[in-house]
Amino acid sequence: MAIRVAHLGTGNVGRLALAGLIEADECELVGVWVSNPDKIGRDAGALAGLDVVTGLTATGELDDVLAARPDCAVYCAMGDTRPVEAIADVRRLLEAGIDVVGSAPVTFQYPWQVFPPEMIEPVERAAREGGASLFITGVDPGFANDLIPFALASTCRRVERVRCLEIADYATYDGAEVMFDVMGFGKPGDETPMLYRPGVLGMAWGTTIRQLAAGFGIEVDEITEHVEREPAPEAFDVAAGHIPAGGTAAVRFEITGVVAGEPAIVVEHVTRLRDDLRPDWARPAQPGGSYRVEITGEPSYAVDICPSSREGDHNHAAIVAAAGRIVNAIPAVVAAEPGIRTTLDLPLGTGRGRFSRAARRR
Repeated sequence: MAIRVAHLGTGNVGRLALAGLIEADECELVGVWVSNPDKIGRDAGALAGLDVVTGLTATGELDDVLAARPDCAVYCAMGDTRPVEAIADVRRLLEAGIDVVGSAPVTFQYPWQVFPPEMIEPVERAAREGGASLFITGVDPGFANDLIPFALASTCRRVERVRCLEIADYATYDGAEVMFDVMGFGKPGDETPMLYRPGVLGMAWGTTIRQLAAGFGIEVDEITEHVEREPAPEAFDVAAGHIPAGGTAAVRFEITGVVAGEPAIVVEHVTRLRDDLRPDWARPAQPGGSYRVEITGEPSYAVDICPSSREGDHNHAAIVAAAGRIVNAIPAVVAAEPGIRTTLDLPLGTGRGRFSRAARRR
């Protein structure tokens, strides 16, 4: 029997996740929620960018989603700039007995030691009382810096340090809210955007560091943050909008989990809007962008992950990967015990059922 799934949010990740849901044989789409009034009443196929008519139209009311009685909800609504609302939405779904898998609120990827207990407990209680599970994932934070490091470390005799990098040109990324309001591109260097306020980086990627530490069986003493920003030498335009001369055009940040005074787990992001900016910073393994996992130990590893797509560039490919990780986790999340679930709890996903129809006929 197909899993009844409702979908919430049709932004960059949500649109692609919705397409994956429509195409997934194991899922039956029973509801679509959108925040943009212009999308209300539109067919799910059109919202997903597919040339299909599903007969299911989008609503702007969460009550309509609950009334559809889905087994699971895919939650891809914006969480970065509305974390309180996102948590409230997720709690309502869990309380109704609906399992949730999604991209937000990102701090629930692994909230322990990141959020205070009084913020975690209401969500845990909602899940327990509703008999539902919650799994938040993506690509980064997500499989590029939890699943893949764990797979490599499982072969090691000794692990001394782990570094996970995203190295990407975001010039083609058209998420203006994330680019300008969250990351501060185009802003003067003396203006601090949301992401670089003290403690925010440590909260956003502290989930990754705490989860890796839990998997390795170590205790992180503290999490430190470091940010460098590079101004644009002249004005230019990107997909999300205009970058004035002197506005931030490249950024590098590190979040470090310190153990016994030494950096043990490091998450590093190098994000440029032009390839010629800061050539001294880490370079991607393929034009445009890549992910990298480095393990210092015995043996040591340096592994580059280079997403690509027939339908777009490296940024599009990474978003497809995040959406795929979410949709493909649905059966495991539905089968999981109630509560906040993480990569440490769920079985290894294998891409079951994802060979194309053409491949299955061969």
